[in-house]
Amino acid sequence: MKKHDLLVSSSVSDENLEVTHISYNSKEDQTNGVFFCKGNNFKAEYLDQAIKNGAKFYVSEKEYSQDIDRLIVKNASKALSLLSAEFYGNPQNDLFIIAFTGTKGKTTTSYFLYDILKRAYPKQVGLFSTVDRIIGPKPEDEFKSDLTTPESMDLFHDMRKCVDNGFKYLVMEVSSQAYKKNRVYGLQFDIGGFLNITPDHIGPNEHPTYADYLNCKKQLMINSKVNIINRQTNDYDTVYAAAKQTSDDKDIYRFAKDEVADTDFSIRNKESNLNDSVFTYTAESDKAEDLQDHSEYTYRLGLVGDFNELNAGAAITAAKILGVKNEVIADSLKSAFVPGRMEHINTNSHGTIFVDYAHNYASMKALLSFLKREYPASKVKVVVGSPGDKGVSRRAGFAKVLTELADEAILTTDDPGFEDPADICKQIDDQIDHTKVKVKTVLDREKAISEMIKSSSNDDIVVLAAKGNDPYQKTKGVDVPYASDPVVAKKILKDIGD
Repeated sequence: MKKHDLLVSSSVSDENLEVTHISYNSKEDQTNGVFFCKGNNFKAEYLDQAIKNGAKFYVSEKEYSQDIDRLIVKNASKALSLLSAEFYGNPQNDLFIIAFTGTKGKTTTSYFLYDILKRAYPKQVGLFSTVDRIIGPKPEDEFKSDLTTPESMDLFHDMRKCVDNGFKYLVMEVSSQAYKKNRVYGLQFDIGGFLNITPDHIGPNEHPTYADYLNCKKQLMINSKVNIINRQTNDYDTVYAAAKQTSDDKDIYRFAKDEVADTDFSIRNKESNLNDSVFTYTAESDKAEDLQDHSEYTYRLGLVGDFNELNAGAAITAAKILGVKNEVIADSLKSAFVPGRMEHINTNSHGTIFVDYAHNYASMKALLSFLKREYPASKVKVVVGSPGDKGVSRRAGFAKVLTELADEAILTTDDPGFEDPADICKQIDDQIDHTKVKVKTVLDREKAISEMIKSSSNDDIVVLAAKGNDPYQKTKGVDVPYASDPVVAKKILKDIGD
């Protein structure tokens, strides 16, 4: 704590106390435990409950009970991260950690690289993503994530599991909130990848401004030994300057699509359709040449959408830094699959259905633009909602992209939280140009999907957006079970005999 200038005072009567448990949940068994008083809504009664449950020590930004030992710190969330790492034996030191951040593409890129490394290093690679967390080789070591980047205590707990299970590599997503909430405080990454940034996550419960959002995003560059940067990202100069704070030029790799100056790798599309895309990946600098087996290599990407080529580029670069051969990368990308990303369902008479997690203006525009190019004669019909309590700026973004690229839309519920889903839908609807797109609101998501599918003909494209494979609706603090968009769509098709 002193090293990080966090210590205010300490009161330790038993220096021989053997700590066997740490927690920030007062309801847990706290026997021989350290309890962390964290969060803006923390109440003294939480600590009282923890003490009753056996806590012997607490860490807090203010003094509460004087009945047990305590550590008073300037920032409880930073202390939680540092002390969690120590409690779990600093497992990060035994893992090669590659992390990606970006407004869109984090999950897809992480899965691309995870699949590549898993092929190169079987039973040695973990994954912390928005969708899944994989901490070991057994089925029980894979489970659904509740946060893109876990709370620091859970993060280091799972890293310890990875190490104990024989893993040597970890691929993970790092959200802007991870830095905002100090979930990765004190953690240095071996490789950090910056994919892109557009206004998102701006709202009363997230980032107050775009500047704050960008500042949090760029922290990954500052805290990574080697950096990979999309040369075409917004605010490139700011991101590159952040990387330069802690890395030499030789440890910063830039990639871009088509002809762009000052880049190390170039991606050029050769062919794209509704089954895959083919692109070349070309070394443009001496240090890039040093990583390549050839100056240029052609890859076939099994995931639909040419916009995924940039995500693949980031994963390829990371794999090359790790010394993975082109052939291994190519074999992995050919069979690429990411849950809830560009899943498509063919029907006999109700069009083609796409399920994708596109959840902001940038990702939705990339998706719909691709579909418009591939299906120029088809109507694009979208089912979408926006979450409550966060990402308020997405609502205007959805209205804009639907106006620009959709023919029809049904607005519906998507993790409303403590907001009224009808109000959220109205905020989107009020900003749509109804002379350009036909819009209605159906709050029940299953009914919305059913209505859109049943009203579609064989030439139509139906997009179920923003929720992907999520198996719940976050409603008033409760995760209400939800079958997930692809499951709902397939059931509807079965019921109508299609």
